Amino acid sequence: MAYSIAGALLPIAVTFLLGFVGAWRGDFKREHASVLNTLVLTYALPLMLFAGTLSTSRASLGQGVPLLIVSCVAVVGMYGVVFLLSRVVFAVSTSTSALAALTASSPAVPFMGPAILGHFFGQTSVVPIAIASLVINLTVVPATLLLLGLDPVSGTGRGNDRAGQGDHYVASRRTVLSAVVGKLAETIRKPLVWAPVVAFATVLSGVAVPSLLLNALLLLGHATGGVSLFAAGIVLATNRVSVSSPVLLLVLLKNVVQPALVLGGLRWLGHGDPLLSEAVLTMAIPAMPIVAMLALQYRVAEALAASSLFFSVIGSVITLAVFIVLTG
Repeated sequence: MAYSIAGALLPIAVTFLLGFVGAWRGDFKREHASVLNTLVLTYALPLMLFAGTLSTSRASLGQGVPLLIVSCVAVVGMYGVVFLLSRVVFAVSTSTSALAALTASSPAVPFMGPAILGHFFGQTSVVPIAIASLVINLTVVPATLLLLGLDPVSGTGRGNDRAGQGDHYVASRRTVLSAVVGKLAETIRKPLVWAPVVAFATVLSGVAVPSLLLNALLLLGHATGGVSLFAAGIVLATNRVSVSSPVLLLVLLKNVVQPALVLGGLRWLGHGDPLLSEAVLTMAIPAMPIVAMLALQYRVAEALAASSLFFSVIGSVITLAVFIVLTG
C-alpha cells in the first residue's frame, strides 16, 4: 500500500520541489514562472485537454454518466458553497473568493490524474480523468476566469439630485452589463475554455480523429503536469509559505471534506465499485497548480494560493492513503 502511494505521489513531489529549489538557488525568478504560466495555460494544457478528450470514445463517455453526475455535484457544489461563504459571510473580495472556491473544489485531475489514477486503475483511468477534466474545465475554470477578469464597478450615486441619481443608476447598470458581457466574451476566447468544448462536441458527433494528429498534439500536452508543478514550485519559493486559518480550511475542504462527502453520499445511495473508488480517489487528488498560476497572472492572493497548493500536495500523501484504504 505504502509503495503504491509513494509511486503515485513521488514524481509530483519531486517536480514540485525541483521548481522550489531552482528558484531558491537563483536559477529561476518570478518572471520565469510567468513565462511558464503562459506556456501551460495558453498552449500545453489546452492541447492536453483537447487531445485527451478526443482520445476518449463516445461509448466510454456514455458509460461514465454516473461519474459525470457525481463530479458535477462534488465540484460545482463545493465551488458554489465556498464562493458564497467567502463573499457573503467573510466579506472577501470577488477575485479572492473565486480563487478560494477553485482551490477547495477542483482536484488536479488534468495535471496529476495520469500519475495517480493511472497508477491504480491502469487503462480504465482514462474515463474518470476525461470526465473530471471536462467538468472542471467547462464549469468552474471559466467561472473563475470570468470573476477574476471582472473589475469592481460602482452602482450608486451620491448626489442630491434624485433625477440625476436615477440616470446614473441606469447608466451604471448598463456599464456593469457591458463589462460582464465583454469579460464573458474574453473568457470564451481563451484556449483553456473553448478547446475542451470543441473536443467534447467532436466526440459526441462521432467524427474520427487520426491518431497521428492526437500524438502530435500530445507531445506538448504531456508537458503540462511537469511544467505546471515546476512553475508552482517557483511561485512557492517567491512567496512566503504561511500557515493560516484560511489556508488550513481550504486544504481541509479539498483533501478531506470533498472526497469524504462523495464517499458517504455514494455509500448511502448504495453504489459500489468501480464508481465508488473512481469518484472518491478522483476527488481526493490535491488542488490544481493552476490556482497558483492564476494568482500570479492576476496578482491576487498569491501567498494564499501558493500556501494552499503546497499543503494540499504535501497533505495528500496522508489523505490519499486514508481514502485508498476506505475504498479498498
